[in-house]
Amino acid sequence: MLTGRYWGVILAYIIMQFSGLLFAPLLYVALPLTQNEAIVYWSLISFVIGLVVIGFIMKPYMREAPLRNAASKGEIVLWSILGVFMAYMANAIAASIEMYVFGIEAGSENTMMIIDMIELVPLFFIVPTIIAPILEEVIFRKIVFGSLYKRFNFIIAAFISAGVFGVIHGEIEHILIYSAMGFVFAFLYVKTKRLIVPIIVHMTLNSISVILQMSGVLENMEKQLENMEKLQMIFGG
Repeated sequence: MLTGRYWGVILAYIIMQFSGLLFAPLLYVALPLTQNEAIVYWSLISFVIGLVVIGFIMKPYMREAPLRNAASKGEIVLWSILGVFMAYMANAIAASIEMYVFGIEAGSENTMMIIDMIELVPLFFIVPTIIAPILEEVIFRKIVFGSLYKRFNFIIAAFISAGVFGVIHGEIEHILIYSAMGFVFAFLYVKTKRLIVPIIVHMTLNSISVILQMSGVLENMEKQLENMEKLQMIFGG
């Protein structure tokens, strides 16, 4: 059962997501910006405001004493490191299933859109690497998963919360990847009883992804794989 504060967080998140429909055009009219710049700048502003508002709403929960058997500082560090490797493994398995079983092409339009936004407004970098992971873990792990976990078993609660996570990101075709990541984040949350652990792992994954994309490393790796496949075809006849 969701509390009033939880509903307040969800409402604030929804308003934040759709506020650009109204305020981005106003920003475009009021300032010497292109339409795309106005959209990116308002997205940045809305995420910052959303973080402040949701932080204020969740303030009483932040003051609560840690749960019994909650992870210590050392365990937080350990599980954060392990969590990154677990998340990459889960992502690789899910991506392979999508590609080889369902024929879904690799790559995320959502990620590419984020890269384009960062290239347009570099300060936007803080959104996918810091702000979004905090907000998403509060909503999808603490609120959605946490509420479901009180009524259902781990698998059902993790799958539903991860499914909602995938729908929000607008990439239904990659629901398996989002679900796999959601399982890892939910496991870390349940195992450590500390929301900070999935937040750290989420931040780390997003940061690495953005840095690799912007540095061109992934693009070069893809080209090398394509060249290797061509060589195999040549030598294989």
